[in-house]
Amino acid sequence: MRLFLSSQIIFLFFASHAMAIEEPAYRSLISEPPFEHRAYSDYVIAETNIAGDFDAASTKGFRRVAAYIFGDNSLPNGENKKIAMTAPVTVEEKPSGWRLQFVMPDGENLESLPKPKNAEVRLKNVPEHQMAVIRFSGWTTRAAIDEQTEKLKAWISAKKLKMVGLPQVARYNDPFTLPWRRRNEIMIPVIP
Repeated sequence: MRLFLSSQIIFLFFASHAMAIEEPAYRSLISEPPFEHRAYSDYVIAETNIAGDFDAASTKGFRRVAAYIFGDNSLPNGENKKIAMTAPVTVEEKPSGWRLQFVMPDGENLESLPKPKNAEVRLKNVPEHQMAVIRFSGWTTRAAIDEQTEKLKAWISAKKLKMVGLPQVARYNDPFTLPWRRRNEIMIPVIP
């Protein structure tokens, strides 16, 4: 019974904090739910590359970058710094595996952020850009990712946008969120 109670407390903790998590700033150019064309402001990311299948890479990559924001880092004075969690966590397929990214909080830049202690975590500026997005709930299975990606590509084509990058899987919720309450997105970089 204690384990069940602890799980509920953890669930409530994460659920109550989920609404306060910062997301990168964007302006909606077209909104036709579940589709959206967004213009994002610039921001900084922490990223890592991982080999393996989607689930294993997501777990390992998340732990690696989460360790960085929870203090596995070093400021010039030798101290570490905790960095606020943001959403979404994005995963993009690469030829050699996957790239997982966390967006750093607004106001942080390459000069203000501590250096990662793990050489496999890198910080990078992302300039202003546009994304086409489809939103969906449920689990991010390979079948769901493929299905939503094809729907988004068809919408991009219908809107006469040009894809200029690879699809990214964006997840916004903690692992305790029930599948039907999850916010997931497929995001593809585009230009008009």
